[in-house]
Amino acid sequence: MTGGAPAVAGIPGRGRTRPLAGLLAALAVSLTGTRVSAIALPWFVLATTGSATRTGLVAFCEMTPYVLVKAFSGPVVDRLGPRVVSWSTDAVSAVAVGLVPLLHSQGLLSFWALLGLVAVVGAVRGPGDLAKEVMIPEAAERSRVPLERATGLSGVTERLASTIGPAAGGALVALLGPMSGLVVNAVAFGLGSVIIAIALPKGMGRATDLPPAPEGEPEPGYWRRFGEGFTFLRGEPLLLAVIIMVGVTNVLDAGFMTVLVPVWAKESGQGPAGIGLVSSAFGIAAVAGSLIAAAVAHRMRRRVVFFAGFLLAGAPRFLVLAFGSPMWVVLAVFAVGGFGSGFLNPILGAISFERVPARLLGRVRALGDSLAWAGIPFGGLIAGAAVTAVGLAPALLVAGTAYFLTTNLTGLRPEWREMDRLRGRGRAADPAADEDAVTAAGLDPAAAPAPGEVTGAGADPGVPPGRAAGTAAPAG
Repeated sequence: MTGGAPAVAGIPGRGRTRPLAGLLAALAVSLTGTRVSAIALPWFVLATTGSATRTGLVAFCEMTPYVLVKAFSGPVVDRLGPRVVSWSTDAVSAVAVGLVPLLHSQGLLSFWALLGLVAVVGAVRGPGDLAKEVMIPEAAERSRVPLERATGLSGVTERLASTIGPAAGGALVALLGPMSGLVVNAVAFGLGSVIIAIALPKGMGRATDLPPAPEGEPEPGYWRRFGEGFTFLRGEPLLLAVIIMVGVTNVLDAGFMTVLVPVWAKESGQGPAGIGLVSSAFGIAAVAGSLIAAAVAHRMRRRVVFFAGFLLAGAPRFLVLAFGSPMWVVLAVFAVGGFGSGFLNPILGAISFERVPARLLGRVRALGDSLAWAGIPFGGLIAGAAVTAVGLAPALLVAGTAYFLTTNLTGLRPEWREMDRLRGRGRAADPAADEDAVTAAGLDPAAAPAPGEVTGAGADPGVPPGRAAGTAAPAG
C-alpha cells in the first residue's frame, strides 16, 4: 500500500499515536493503582480488625456502588463527554483514597468512615472506567489503528496492570505497610486525571452530537436517554448473548479467585506463595496473548478464536485444582488459560464499538458492563457456601462444568454467527443521524445509501468489500 492515509472523520494527515498512547497511559496508571489498592486495602482491614467478614464487607461496599452507578451513568457520559467525566471522577477518587491514610495517621479513621470512602471510590470509578472505555474507538480512529488492535492494546494494558499492580502492592505492603499502597493509588488516580485533562489532543472525548429534537418538543431528558440505550441493547441479540455469557463466567471467576483458589492453596499446603505463582503464570501468559491479539486479531475469524480462547481459559483451571494435580501441571494449565484469555477482550471490545452508534455508546456500554458485572459481588458468597456444603473438589468440578457449558453450548446459538459480519467497518454508523442529514439535504431517505455503503464517483475502488472508504485499514 502506498501513499498517505486517507482522512478519517475530518482528521487530516497521517496517523498519529498520541490519542491512543495518551488514553492507554491514563488507563495504565489508574488500573495499576487500583490493583495495588486491591492488595493493600484488604490487608489493612484484616490486620487492623482481624475480621474476614469486615474485609469482605469492604470489598462489597466498593463493588456494589461501582456496578449500580455505572449502570445509570451512560446518559451522563454521553451528555457531558467522556473526557470531562474521566478526569473529574479520577480526581474525586484520588481525594477519597488519599483521605484514608490521612485520617488513619490522625487517628480519625473509623470503620464506618472507611466504608463510606470506599463506597465513594466505587461509585465514581464506575463512570470513570466507562468514560475511558468509550474513548477507545475515537482514539483508534485518530491514530489510524484498527479497532481490534486498539482494543487489544487496551487489553494488554489491563493485563499488565493486573500483573504488575498486585506484585508492586505486595512488595509495598511488606516493606512499608498497607497505607503506602493507598498513597500510591491516590497518586495514580491523580496522574490519570491529569493525563486525560491536558495530555490528550484538543477536542477528543467531547459530548456526542444528538439529533435535533422535533420543533416544539423539549430536548430528551435523562430517563428518555437511558431508555434509548436500553431499547437499542434489547434489539441486539449478539450483544445480549455476550452479556449473559460473560455475566455467568464473571460470577464463576469471582468465586474462583476470591474463595476457591485460596482454599486450594491452604488445603494443598502451597500457601500464599502458591496463589502468587498461579496468578503470575496466568497474568504473564495473558499479556503475551493480548500482545499477539493486538497484532493479528483483526485478521482472524472472531468466532473460532473467541470460543477457543474461552475453552483454554475457563474449565481447565477448575479441573486441574479439583484433581489435585502437581504444581507444575497447575502452572502449565494456568499459563495456557492466560494465553487464551488474552484474545477475548479485543474481540469483545471491537464487536461493541462496531455495533453501537457513537451517540449511544456510553449508555449501551454502561448497561452492558453493569449487567455483566452484576453477579461479581456475590461470586465469593456462592463459592464459600458451596465449599462449606460439599467441599472444595466437588465445588470446583461443578463450577468447571458450569463454565464449560456456558462458554461452549451457547456458541451453538445462531446470533454468534454475526461476530464477523461487521469486521473492518470501524465505528458503528448512526442511522438516525444519517437520515437527518439526508433529509436536511433535500433527498429521499429511502434512496440514500446504507451506512457503510460507498456509491458514485467518490467511491474508492481500492476499498475491500465490507469496509467503507476512509476507515482505517489494518496495518502491515
